[in-house]
Amino acid sequence: MNTTHPDNSIRNLKWLLVLAMVLAAFGLVACGGDDSGSEDTASAETTSSTDSAATDSSAPGEIRIGYQLIPNGDLIVKNQGWLEEAFPDSTIKWVKFDSGGDVNTAIAAGSIDFGLAGSAPVSNGLSKDIGYKVPWIHDVIGDAESLAVTADSGIADVAGLKGKTIAAPLASTTHYSLLTAIKNAGLQPSDVKIVDLEPDAILAAWTRGDIDGAYVWNPTLAELVKNGGKIIESSANLAKQGALTADLAVVTDDFADQYPDAVQTWVDTQNKAVELYKSDPQAAGKAIAAELSISPKEALEQSKGLEFLTAEEQAAPEYLGTPEAPGELAAALQSTAEFLAELGQLEGDTQAKLFEDGLAPQYVNAVTGG
Repeated sequence: MNTTHPDNSIRNLKWLLVLAMVLAAFGLVACGGDDSGSEDTASAETTSSTDSAATDSSAPGEIRIGYQLIPNGDLIVKNQGWLEEAFPDSTIKWVKFDSGGDVNTAIAAGSIDFGLAGSAPVSNGLSKDIGYKVPWIHDVIGDAESLAVTADSGIADVAGLKGKTIAAPLASTTHYSLLTAIKNAGLQPSDVKIVDLEPDAILAAWTRGDIDGAYVWNPTLAELVKNGGKIIESSANLAKQGALTADLAVVTDDFADQYPDAVQTWVDTQNKAVELYKSDPQAAGKAIAAELSISPKEALEQSKGLEFLTAEEQAAPEYLGTPEAPGELAAALQSTAEFLAELGQLEGDTQAKLFEDGLAPQYVNAVTGG
């Protein structure tokens, strides 16, 4: 005999159906939630990874550039704001230095990513392996760096420097050139009182009559000549005697390893500046003049003492060369280091490999498709 009431059976059946629907719905939601959550997480991880990779291979939030007031393409790049255009998501920080020795100090301290320094301080930096490489040659130095003496110094030639007071920024290309000139004239560095002064201080000391002469670069050199200075030696002449000097770009190893694309873009803008100088010197002169607070005519006149090379020219064997065959610039830097070591002006090593490894020719080669 069935003792179950019909209404109770119906009621129980309804509850079972409701329960089944709830469980099914819960199962579907749970599975869907797991699947959806898994996809969202993977998507988020992929996006995050992609963004991180893009940042690592392009540019950091801030790019710190050490520059000097030298009438070359670096000032064109700065004046035209090309790096700011090329790196819209980065802050471009331009830091002015008075000499390459100061740039070396800043590099060693981790204060800048790129810098401009003469070949002598770069030789010194590479010899001590302070952690940078040369991706670009700003200029090959000619008459733009010279030894000027005052009108009342009585000095007629380099041999006449004996017993005189001559200024030059310590550990700069002009310091190296001054030491070379002294040696070539048959003198010893101790025969001359060499004082360490930065360009601005040189002009002030000249005006006060504290020094008999100075080996320095434009625009300070031009001011010395305006104030009665007589040029008795030049870096162009010393280059013919085997003492080539140049203004070089350096980039830290850490920055180049982490942001190779940014280094390439930086080199591209420098090449653009050289091409502008060659194709439209008036426009280039105007940009340089604005940075030096002189007239475009003066800027071009001062720039004539420097030789500017395109990326294609820099990839030649006598300069940066190729990744497979480092250029002769490495040997020139080594020779400079050896000379400085001979005079007790170098603390590092002079092994050839240090200077060969110190060149980074891949960037100029990439500009030319090499």
